[in-house]
Amino acid sequence: MTTCQDPPSAQPVTGPPRALSAATFVSSFDRFVISPMLVLIASGLGVPLSTVVVTASGYFLAYGLSQPLWGVLSDRFGRVRVIRATLLAAALAGAVSAAAPGLVSLAASRIVAGAFFGAVVPTSLTYVGDTVTAGRRQRALSDLMAAMATGTALATAFGGVLAHLLDWRAVFATSAACAALCAFAMRALPEPPRAPVAGVGRHLGTVLRDRWALLVFGLAFVEGAVLLGTMTLLAAALQANGVSAAVAGLATAAFGVGVLGFSLLVKRLAGRMPVWSLIAVGGAQICLGYGIVAGRIGLATVVVTALLLGGGWSFMHSSLQTWATSVAPQARGTAVAFFAAALFIGSSVAVTAAGPLAQHDRFALLFGIACALSVPLTLTAVLCRRRWPGATS
Repeated sequence: MTTCQDPPSAQPVTGPPRALSAATFVSSFDRFVISPMLVLIASGLGVPLSTVVVTASGYFLAYGLSQPLWGVLSDRFGRVRVIRATLLAAALAGAVSAAAPGLVSLAASRIVAGAFFGAVVPTSLTYVGDTVTAGRRQRALSDLMAAMATGTALATAFGGVLAHLLDWRAVFATSAACAALCAFAMRALPEPPRAPVAGVGRHLGTVLRDRWALLVFGLAFVEGAVLLGTMTLLAAALQANGVSAAVAGLATAAFGVGVLGFSLLVKRLAGRMPVWSLIAVGGAQICLGYGIVAGRIGLATVVVTALLLGGGWSFMHSSLQTWATSVAPQARGTAVAFFAAALFIGSSVAVTAAGPLAQHDRFALLFGIACALSVPLTLTAVLCRRRWPGATS
């Protein structure tokens, strides 16, 4: 096995393989598809909305808590092996979700699905980190984010429409079938070289003793709470105002459209603008987006907010994500896994905390809090990125 810090400069790979992009698409689809269906699931199972919100937060929590395990396993056994195995397990959990007779079985199967789907995106990011040089990495990660954005957009649009026309169970079945197909499509994807793992304890210590790595994980936690966790309730806020699940899903699908469009812009700007300035632009978009919807919740404002949050994800998250692939290159899989864990644990905490506010239709207050929290998040990320000794821009 080859020891590697960063890919050699002669590495011809400039972007993620198509099979890898498809896998991240499916993982993102499954992660976001429950958002427009929360009200329909609550109505169909005869339970309060706040209870179904806990099911979503359980998915996010499992998604996040499983990350360190997948990072260590991918460093030890290989990126492709871990992605294929977890896609198959996630497909099985998705099938169980589609057939779940009640809330308990649905929650349990969604938690299992979240744990296994949680391996796909961070391990795919690590694959890109292993195969693409540092100078081209943010552009390559932007390509991967475009696939994720497409999955997100179709999840919120297709999920809401299909659940409205047929049943929410059909949505989970679709996700499960796509996961199984992706596992089959990745059978010929080559394993990249990676650094040897000299004991799990030492491997974890390499990451957890790095103060810059811990800082990036902390930023990811807050970003997950502010951006991903709060955004999950945009569709529910519209439905509380009498908008159907299908229309609410289509409105929040603007997030994916925003990610797609702004990712192309980030790809052009990467290398021309310092990374801290990209973070600043993303943070400003998040703050503005939540400020708009906190002032008025309606179709137009939710669409605008979703587009701006897509921009925030493209500018801020892609920059933090690229930073995470560089803070501990000798244990890249583990570092990226901890980054993803922090992101989704943060989103789970936010969704759980927001449940009572959502149950009592206090959405304006919820979005106002997210707007306020985005300010210290952005300032801290910008100032620390400028001081990071590994920064080249």
